Order: sequence, then C-alpha cells, then structure tokens
Amino acid sequence: MKYYYVYILQCSDNSYYTGMTTDLDKRLEQHQAGTTYNGYTLKRRPVKLVWYVQCNYPNNAIALEKQIKGWSRKKKQALINGNFQDLVKFSKNYTEFGKPDSEGASTGSA
Repeated sequence: MKYYYVYILQCSDNSYYTGMTTDLDKRLEQHQAGTTYNGYTLKRRPVKLVWYVQCNYPNNAIALEKQIKGWSRKKKQALINGNFQDLVKFSKNYTEFGKPDSEGASTGSA
C-alpha cells in the first residue's frame, strides 16, 4: 500500500512550512538541499521536521494539508506540541465569541 504524509517543517526563520509527499525522507532531503527553485524553504534553510502524519488516501492527505495551511501559527504549534485542547481554543471565532481572558473566560458579550 502506498502512504501519503502531511508534514510541518520549522524553518531557520522560525516560520512553518506545511507540505505533503509520498516519500518523507526524500522530500526532507530536497528541502534541505534547496532543489525546489523559488520554493518557500529555499532561503529559510536549514529546516527541521517537527510534525507529520501518515495517511492511506491521497484525498485525505491533500485535504489535511490545505486545512493546516489555513491555521494560525498558534494552532500549528498546538498540533506540533500535542496540545489538542488548544486546537479547539485556537479554532474559536473571536469576532463572535470574544478573546479569552487570562482566566479562560470569554470577554465577548453574551
């Protein structure tokens, strides 16, 4: 069976790059070598693999990659660190619910 990997790299400028591949080791080597001309990581090397997941179907991997690319930096950090409760917290619509205060309560109107 062929597997598909969604991964997050931490770049030398501390930004995150999210990608998808069928050969994680080879793709990481390509990022490190700068073989993708004008690619995001080209001028941000070295890169470090900080998270990945294996998928069985390409459509699932593509959908997950697109989803993660749309996430905030804080939400990506929560995923990388395994803080799954924070994934929910950083998914809130603060326009509708208000930002949480220091005690975890919402500051928006009821």
